[in-house]
Amino acid sequence: MIRLIHAARAAQHRAARAAHALGPAHPFTRLLLAAAAMAAAAAWEAGYRVADLHHPARQRTTR
Repeated sequence: MIRLIHAARAAQHRAARAAHALGPAHPFTRLLLAAAAMAAAAAWEAGYRVADLHHPARQRTTR
């Protein structure tokens, strides 16, 4: 089951990199975004929460 969340995170990163490199309207970017959405949906159906995919931002401490 852990593999679903890792697959969703990897798909999200691939789609983000493609959107940055090719633009959001490029067909390949849209394909990767659809794959990321499907991977996230599969992880959701398996019982994972959105917080499992998006870890909270690290708190910055001021010195």
